[in-house]
Amino acid sequence: MTILEVLPIAILGGVAGLDTVSFPQAMISRPIVAATFGGALLGAPARGLLVGAVLELIALETLPVGASRYPEWGSASVVGGAMYARTASVEIGALTATVLGALFVAWIGGWTMFKLRQRNVVVAARHRAALDAGARGAVVRVQLAGLTADLVRGMALSALAYVALTPVVSALLGRWTLSEQWSRATLVATAASVALGASWKLFHSTAWARWCFFGGVGAGLVILWIR
Repeated sequence: MTILEVLPIAILGGVAGLDTVSFPQAMISRPIVAATFGGALLGAPARGLLVGAVLELIALETLPVGASRYPEWGSASVVGGAMYARTASVEIGALTATVLGALFVAWIGGWTMFKLRQRNVVVAARHRAALDAGARGAVVRVQLAGLTADLVRGMALSALAYVALTPVVSALLGRWTLSEQWSRATLVATAASVALGASWKLFHSTAWARWCFFGGVGAGLVILWIR
């Protein structure tokens, strides 16, 4: 593992982490997008897409509202996609082990975002008088400080997690005994149950949600049939 391998992952993870709540919030941080890009960096976008699809099912349960604490899926998905791309030579248990690693990174990422918010409060407090007066320079400084810190947070998290977890996943695969069929079945069943639970809550709390959902599924099936 070289700096030329880790640096692109760190940069992409920083951008995805920044997109989660700060800027530009363009859905780059969605697991299915971020993991695909992460896998593409190591020449295996399809493997990244597979990891991203599983993580996306689990991430449907997350509702990022206000100051609530939740997993940070952007950086974690980049790391997950890259780790799975790196295990192309080992198939048995690789997907399950990679997803478990990505879930751990997402949990740690949520904690780092919480700590960053505490830091942002301190920075804003230092400029309280200028902010109360509506000083444009103070507003810009506080905003840029928060954005920069969030980018650095995502980059550091992605780089450290990738470097630390890649050998852990490799060691775990060396001791993996469960068959690939049962590994994937357990993983898919778990992810699908989380997604169904999130969908069930959405169907009962949002008007027309179920019809929009089934309409989207129907449209997707029609497109697949036409192609």
